[in-house]
Amino acid sequence: MSTRTASEGEERPIEGRADLAAPMQAGEKAPERWRIGTEHEKLVFRKDDHRAPTYDEPGGIRDILMAMQRFGWAPVEEGGKVIAMSGADGAISLEPAGQLELSGAPLENLHQTCAETGRHLQQCKEVGEEYGVGFLGLGMWPDKTRAELPIMPKGRYAIMLDHMPRVGTMGLDMMLRTCTIQVNLDYASEADMAQKFRTSLALQPLATALFANSPFTEGKPNGKLSYRSHIWSDTDPHRTGMLPFVFEDGFGYERYVDYMLDVPMYFVFRDGKYIDAAGQSFRDFLAGKLPALPGELPTPSDWQDHLSTAFPEVRLKSFLEMRGADGGPWNRICALPAFWVGLLYDGEALDAAWDLVKDWSMDEREALRNAVPAQGLEAPIPGGRRLQDLAGEVLAVAHRGLANRARYNASGDDETGFLEPLHEIVASRKVPAQRLLDKYNGAWGGDIGRVYEEAF
Repeated sequence: MSTRTASEGEERPIEGRADLAAPMQAGEKAPERWRIGTEHEKLVFRKDDHRAPTYDEPGGIRDILMAMQRFGWAPVEEGGKVIAMSGADGAISLEPAGQLELSGAPLENLHQTCAETGRHLQQCKEVGEEYGVGFLGLGMWPDKTRAELPIMPKGRYAIMLDHMPRVGTMGLDMMLRTCTIQVNLDYASEADMAQKFRTSLALQPLATALFANSPFTEGKPNGKLSYRSHIWSDTDPHRTGMLPFVFEDGFGYERYVDYMLDVPMYFVFRDGKYIDAAGQSFRDFLAGKLPALPGELPTPSDWQDHLSTAFPEVRLKSFLEMRGADGGPWNRICALPAFWVGLLYDGEALDAAWDLVKDWSMDEREALRNAVPAQGLEAPIPGGRRLQDLAGEVLAVAHRGLANRARYNASGDDETGFLEPLHEIVASRKVPAQRLLDKYNGAWGGDIGRVYEEAF
């Protein structure tokens, strides 16, 4: 989730709808300027007892963040507390229960992305050895109750934690117990954005299946392959889901603005503090009638904040965010940007990917999204087939797209090799969660503690 660190100072108020569409229009870039931004979260645990460390304890989350200074990272504070680190590789930030996130820098190719990921994980490993902590790549805490998890000192999280139980049964689980990998990608124009949005939204359930990695809750199998994805089904219906309007004729920036105006607010950021506006309307804010700040008008920064509080399967800000994948270990982190870059950053591949899914009805798309958390690649798709049958076709398209990009490293390798973990999953017909369940029911003998052997 986004981190704000200070008030924006004197900003003019939003003057009209053009200001609301401006961030999306400002995201338009010529293809040679397209970049890849990769975000990945990991669970932090004490090696001696597998406990989630608190923020303030010796060797806890604050100390882990501050130790990153040795690698050139600089502290970012909120209310006198270090809540993030800023550096050349982007930002290291905290999720609500201390999940550690790298929000990577915008990079030109996947070789750079994977090098960035490797640097970050090596830094985490070095600091972890010093403080006796490990980092686990899963989509959800496998054994912790919500009550066993700490809360990080970020103002927006306090507001969200208070609000979540009012709008869904699993919002607190989403905040406290889950981890994801996300990819942020660019577009050239409004039409290009719309095609990429539709294609990635329709195929997001496939990414969820390929990266499904959260089969345990509180020490036992939970009946799902991606419980993280299942959690989103009852987090907050006003700000999640498959967004049917994206597939309607005429979809563009203005329609997404309308959607965001109907997403209830969480907060307003003023003078370094978060003001609770949970459930209030940005439309009222535009009219100077926001109960949390009566008589005040929103600024562009307020709108940017609000854009970060919707959580659909694909999100639009000044770029498109792919949000469907569970957290995972090192080799699969690089596979997610490879999957989406291959499909969306080559025109031929983008057209081919859309052709595979363009005839699905909205009911069929929703049914697939709802089936995937439990069924993974065995989920049914239109035409009497299974998602497994489509997966190989989509990976072949992504492979061609990466080959067409012709981005090589110093050894002469292109970017297609980063898809190898996904090819292996499709060939084996087993998603990561199924491999974990095999271990749990086999070599682990039902001992969920053995899952920590999967740490980086």
